[in-house]
Amino acid sequence: MEITSNNTIAEILEKHKAELLAEWLKELQNSGLRRDDLMRAKELRSECQEFLQLLHIAAQHGNFSDIQTPEWENMRLLLAAVSRSRVQMGFTPSEIASFILCFKKPLFDRLCRELTQNRDALVEQLWLSTSLLDQLGLWVTEIFLKAREEVIERQQQEMLELSTPVVKLWGGILALPMIGTLDSARTQIVMETLLQEIMETGSEFAILDITGVPTVDTLVAQHLLKTVAAARLMGTECIISGIRPQIAQTIVHLGVDLQDILTKATLADAFKVALQRQGLTIKNINIGNG
Repeated sequence: MEITSNNTIAEILEKHKAELLAEWLKELQNSGLRRDDLMRAKELRSECQEFLQLLHIAAQHGNFSDIQTPEWENMRLLLAAVSRSRVQMGFTPSEIASFILCFKKPLFDRLCRELTQNRDALVEQLWLSTSLLDQLGLWVTEIFLKAREEVIERQQQEMLELSTPVVKLWGGILALPMIGTLDSARTQIVMETLLQEIMETGSEFAILDITGVPTVDTLVAQHLLKTVAAARLMGTECIISGIRPQIAQTIVHLGVDLQDILTKATLADAFKVALQRQGLTIKNINIGNG
């Protein structure tokens, strides 16, 4: 069958599907982008086959300049799924882009063979295919980066939740040891975690221990005050512990008013106060040898 220049790309995809698939897989292998350590060859082959099938269907419409049109919707959905799966597998942005761009050589070679006698048509089809594959490569990379950002944000959220555990020290007494820098996002997690635990336990006292917080500035102090105020609205009295001398000086220098909040130097001191307010005391018991 003679290839015409009317829709050469679609015709080539239909006539030489098997050869293009084999050459594409070979190109991925030769370029070192076929990651057998991350995905099975069978899975990669299946993705390439589906890509070629959808590419042929969309190419029949003759629109190679805009992949945002309806005829390219199924292709966009496929590439979005491929991108998200590659994020989970641990691929890099360059590897996901090259998944598409490595198809250029097989397609270009086939165009050159079919249009060797028609230079003008060859130049036109090479330009169309270049524009198309570049668009698809950019699209799949963009989706990949968005998906990776979502994964990173989710992991950060999980780390924040793990880094703000609420510990039940005694009946009615909670402790929230904080380690690291406090910013708006983390403080929100701290507040939500603490309030949820207060609601579930009905605790009377909550100790906010900032021994592991390296610095306290105006923003951190305001975050602590908001947390204390929210806990008070739920009937829980807060004690801030871990006020080291340098932090105390910083708070005074910043003019932050903590007069209405009980503060202690250590978590142990704060725990002792909370027990006393519950009518309990801590006594040392000496156990004799006899």
